[in-house]
Amino acid sequence: MSLLQGKKALILGVANDKSIAWAIARLFHEQGADLVLTYAGEAIEKRVRPLADSIGAGVLPCNVTSDEEIDSLMADLETRWGAIDILVHSVAFADKEELKGTILSTTRQGFATALDISAYSFIGLLKAAHPLMNGRPSTALSLSYYGAVKVFPNYNVMGIAKAALEASVRYLAAGVGSDGIRVNAISAGPIKTLAAAGVGGFNQILSTVEERAPLHRNVTQEEVAKAALYLCSDLASGVTGEVHYVDAGYNVTGI
Repeated sequence: MSLLQGKKALILGVANDKSIAWAIARLFHEQGADLVLTYAGEAIEKRVRPLADSIGAGVLPCNVTSDEEIDSLMADLETRWGAIDILVHSVAFADKEELKGTILSTTRQGFATALDISAYSFIGLLKAAHPLMNGRPSTALSLSYYGAVKVFPNYNVMGIAKAALEASVRYLAAGVGSDGIRVNAISAGPIKTLAAAGVGGFNQILSTVEERAPLHRNVTQEEVAKAALYLCSDLASGVTGEVHYVDAGYNVTGI
């Protein structure tokens, strides 16, 4: 049985074939969803288009720092589909300089940029998508990390941004629940992606998780995608406002 047959899914955050968002897109395609992927800038477009073509997905531009581009994206999707069933937000950014030293190294502009792209963009996207999702069983999903609730070296302002994102999930779930829209997040364990490359000591984090997690290994993009499939399908019809961990159990460990 195809869990997403006929569903219209918008996925933001595919950067290359190692992206968690790409694993989600691939699995959603296998499960029958009609997909649109987005890109911000020509460099990303060159990597996204061949991937999208390989699964028959549409491709549209969207810089999430621009309300005008978000509105344009939704207008294109209204013309293309008329409605949206699934919104996947796998977007985060902080300047590399903001991830050095301690949180005291954070600049005002760096803080604003990280919070805007990594947290507010989810609110802004769902706000714009709301007319296309309202009154139908639909779902929005974002991607977080354990650094939202525990301190990790070299994560700094991104940890604060992810904490804001997780709070946004709860408030959004309350705000749109009566419209039939579910809102959740996945807190994925560390995975070697383009985004992870900017975090100093990332290989040490991978080794620590492998040593201490109950499953004594790290997770894969595909495992995160399977959790996304559950949360975005009717299997999770009673689940909203949740942050679901896919981290080999690392978050339950103490010492």
